[in-house]
Amino acid sequence: MARLRGGAAMAVVVVFAVAGCKDIAPPEGSGPSGSAVATTGDGRAVNPLDNPDGTKPGLGAITSAADRAKARSLIENVVTKGRGPKTGYERDKFGYAWTDSAPGGIPFAHNGCDSRNDLLKRDGEKVRFRAGSDCVVASMTLHDPYTGKTIEWTKSHATTVQIDHVMPLSYDWQMGAARWTKGKREDIANDPLNLLPVDGPTNGAKSDSGPASWLPPDRQIRCSYAVRFAQVSLKYDLPVTAADKRTMLTQCGG
Repeated sequence: MARLRGGAAMAVVVVFAVAGCKDIAPPEGSGPSGSAVATTGDGRAVNPLDNPDGTKPGLGAITSAADRAKARSLIENVVTKGRGPKTGYERDKFGYAWTDSAPGGIPFAHNGCDSRNDLLKRDGEKVRFRAGSDCVVASMTLHDPYTGKTIEWTKSHATTVQIDHVMPLSYDWQMGAARWTKGKREDIANDPLNLLPVDGPTNGAKSDSGPASWLPPDRQIRCSYAVRFAQVSLKYDLPVTAADKRTMLTQCGG
């Protein structure tokens, strides 16, 4: 992964391999990544405790003692079980990426814009669209919640930013989604609660890991990440492993 020294921007080339989505072809116009600089955070990003449906921008840090206590209480409700086999998992079993037709009434579905662009619009600043479109994002500024970097993104360098499934799709499959209908799998794959635009190389490093194996590099956001993982788990009645739950609680002071 490219690391920034002294605030200088460095170009990186990444393989388009997202957590649970590594069989998806890169978006149109993928190529070398854009520029990124160190930042102090995104003032628009919303505390996940105040964003239970994922429709508000970003992933804001949880800092107060009261909110960290609320976070631990929420995580305590998550059920645990062992991670099952990955046998039979294919990205296509969670539907076309990125569809606008998830059937379960999730936010942004059926609005005429695919879920990837919905998320870029939700979290990006200075968003500009492709000529003649009010859907396809051509460029934007993203404050990456996982690294704390600011990324100046363009569609011609598409893989600089990838859409992370916070609770990875193959993890979902192993924890029970293998028995779901395809429609329910399409819902979790396109639900904004489970989706964050993030730094591409960092997302590739995460792969399909749970919190016990991978956490965002920016420590200030780890409690928020644990809360978002728990929110998805609870919404879709999916357990997590005991090790993942312990790690999630630890991030919020438990």
